[in-house]
Amino acid sequence: MSDKNIRITQVRSIIGCTKKQKATIKSLGLGRPNYQVEKPDNPCTRGQVKVVQHIVKVEELS
Repeated sequence: MSDKNIRITQVRSIIGCTKKQKATIKSLGLGRPNYQVEKPDNPCTRGQVKVVQHIVKVEELS
């Protein structure tokens, strides 16, 4: 597996989002705009980010 991490920042509110999107944001460890988490860069995390790509910003870390 890759040793790389990604930093995920929530940039928008989840008001008006579907239940699936809200659950995904919560499972990523986010909850409010400007919250940040670092997660491993793997297909599972990338799939979660894809579901909420309009709410979050992703930065690759080395």
